[in-house]
Amino acid sequence: MQPYSGSPANLAAYLAFLKPGDTVMGLGPAGGHLTHGWNVSISGMFFRAVQYGVRKDTHRIDLDEVRALALGAAAADVRRRHRHPRTIDFRGLRRDRPRGRRDLRRRHRPHRRPGRGRRAPVAGGPRRRGVVDDPQDAARPRGGLLLCKEGHAEAIDRAVFPGLQGGPHNHTTAGIAVCLHEAATPEFKAYAAQIIANAQALAAGLVERGFAVITGGTDNHLVLVDVTSKGVAGKAAGQALDVAGLVCNYNTVPFDPRKPFDPSGIRLGTSAVTSRGMGTAEMAQIAGWIDQVAQAPTDAAVLARVRGEVVEVTRRFPPRPGDLSCRRCVAAPPRRPGPRRASHQDASHPARRPVLDRNTDKL
Repeated sequence: MQPYSGSPANLAAYLAFLKPGDTVMGLGPAGGHLTHGWNVSISGMFFRAVQYGVRKDTHRIDLDEVRALALGAAAADVRRRHRHPRTIDFRGLRRDRPRGRRDLRRRHRPHRRPGRGRRAPVAGGPRRRGVVDDPQDAARPRGGLLLCKEGHAEAIDRAVFPGLQGGPHNHTTAGIAVCLHEAATPEFKAYAAQIIANAQALAAGLVERGFAVITGGTDNHLVLVDVTSKGVAGKAAGQALDVAGLVCNYNTVPFDPRKPFDPSGIRLGTSAVTSRGMGTAEMAQIAGWIDQVAQAPTDAAVLARVRGEVVEVTRRFPPRPGDLSCRRCVAAPPRRPGPRRASHQDASHPARRPVLDRNTDKL
């Protein structure tokens, strides 16, 4: 749990199992990550990257392309997607894999398929070396996790320290430990299921309003939307939505003709709004606000009106006591030397709940 975030965790996995110049294969710009071998990343400078993509008609991973590339690239298979909204067919990716291929699975969905029995993340036979995860989307603390079988533990430990990092960020490690404890509770399971239900409702609401939602929907917390169908670019839409109190980021879409710094899409997620207690009814309202802003991104009156409505809704769903800090802790005087007072950070505190988005006036 010591990697500072997902990217250093990826690099630690590379350092543990690969040598400079080895080949890595992973999802490319259509949903992958910089650490999958982009030439602007150290992963692309020190390793040979083979990247697969998605189909033009469905925007889902092209397994035929994966198989063709895999047969010609005997190296580490890094199965990770950064902004792909669909469940990856891991069994399909394993078919026809050349013998000796090392499998480094990169997870980014700690809340995917809640409640269903799943194999241990490092199961899968001797060729699976490890799993990398970053828990900030649903489990909240920003950081990285590296899971591996016992035989690879020493290599992973040495790759993290002294290979890549100095002293540990103990506050981050403690936060991840707390989030994993919460993730084992029935309440978190219900919360995770609601994240996905909300994301699917939001995607459906956007489709109904004429937006081009990538893959037509989502299987997780993420919704990727091509907003050019509304006559606006992703950057302009993202900035206008921020003014209106709807926080997102502008993002490339598969086969995007626009440059990454002014792309065609926006990326949305439902973890924070779900934490505040919102449900599918509010997702329909949010889809309506996004539509209004996308149709008038430069109209100050529209943006101000939408922002007012956003603030009204967020005040109906405030962070609950204990989410950021409970009223008792906020009202308490500054700590003085002496016995330590129980706070909202303590597992024993009766009001402690998962951390939420710190800005109470934005979604």
